Amino acid sequence: MKKTIANILILDDNTEILIAAKMLLKRHFETVNTNTNPKKAIEYISTEEVDVILLDMNFRVGFEDGKEGIFWFKEIKRISPKTQIILMTSYGNVETAVEGIKLGAIDYILKPWSNETLVETIKVAIKQTRKKKAMALALPEKDNVFVGQAPSIEKVYNMANRVAKTDVNALILGENGTGKYVLAKHIHDNSTRRDKPFIHVDLGSLNENLFESELFGYAKGAFTDAKQDTEGRFEAANGGTIFLDEIGNVPLHLQAKLLQVIQSKSVIRLGESKQRAVDIRIITATNTDLEQEVQNKLFREDLYYRINTVVLNLPPLRERKEDIIPLVNFFLEQYANKYDRAIPNIKTDVLETLEQYDWKGNIREMQNRIERAMILSEENDLAISDFGISLTMVIPQNQEENTLQDMERISIVKCLEKHEGNISQTAEELGLSRAALYRRLEKYNIKN
Repeated sequence: MKKTIANILILDDNTEILIAAKMLLKRHFETVNTNTNPKKAIEYISTEEVDVILLDMNFRVGFEDGKEGIFWFKEIKRISPKTQIILMTSYGNVETAVEGIKLGAIDYILKPWSNETLVETIKVAIKQTRKKKAMALALPEKDNVFVGQAPSIEKVYNMANRVAKTDVNALILGENGTGKYVLAKHIHDNSTRRDKPFIHVDLGSLNENLFESELFGYAKGAFTDAKQDTEGRFEAANGGTIFLDEIGNVPLHLQAKLLQVIQSKSVIRLGESKQRAVDIRIITATNTDLEQEVQNKLFREDLYYRINTVVLNLPPLRERKEDIIPLVNFFLEQYANKYDRAIPNIKTDVLETLEQYDWKGNIREMQNRIERAMILSEENDLAISDFGISLTMVIPQNQEENTLQDMERISIVKCLEKHEGNISQTAEELGLSRAALYRRLEKYNIKN
């Protein structure tokens, strides 16, 4: 039997499962590797091209909710987006596996698996990997950073470009969804450290009990499940950049430990006394007012002055209206490529509504709404309802109440005419229930 040329990686903490899976898959595929340590697997896929990964949902004793699997899934996708991932789980964790499918996993396999099903699922995944690679060759990769032309965002990126040439610590401020991660990665990619690791740590989601072990590493035997010496995120970033996201959420009693590492540029693994030097660039980010937190004694003043050598303040999307339509087009093209469909049309009135919308979730909200529209819309012309936005959610600034009512009345009349008086279709496009639409028809004395 001729083997399929592909590189398969099986990631599971159970060695018996690894042995059984490898014995089966070696009969069908050219290269099959196994690993019990997700961090080691991340290092492997950073240097090797892997077609398919079989990823277990749980790695530590006592943690059976599958959240670890979702975490490592996201890490793998961030590093190697073209690699297809098949989740392995027990019957009780199917719900978490389905969450993984929504995030982009190609499929999931229940343990114990059917040999035939497993092999066929991997073959389908390999075909998808080959398709993505072919599309990448046909469509040369573009710069994934959308800067924009608004003076406020140009000022931030101009300063970031200057900061990138130095090694100073930078603090990025901005509301949720304004692109703090993208800006931090931009600084790294334009620095002398660009060929070294860029390690992102979401401090807001890091459990207090895991703070030291995750950031600074641990020695074998430091705690019950510490089966081997393990480096932390600071050591993993050695030579490169560590991005400490949501630093404002670090509890006060842990800030001293973080400050010590930043000052000494060295870490001490949990369970050790040996200092390990680290050569890293530190970028931090938060959506909280750290100066106010310092005044309220909730954030250490000495830590604050250590991280804010340069402050970059990202403006919210509502303050850069001129970038909204270009940004919409940018994401439409991205998701059209992702879902292998033509770029849909957006009429002028829809674009004007998107410009007026407040975008409280900023760029992240726009990404989500555009992806939603690309998935759910079956038409070539996108309506405002395809974005999950109704006209009642859009409140133009500095408008008199009667002007607002006039605009709403005109919109309803036009929509009714478009759908030839069909109440259901009109209500759907306007993002209203039928009852709400009837109330407005009565309010504005619109005859249908």
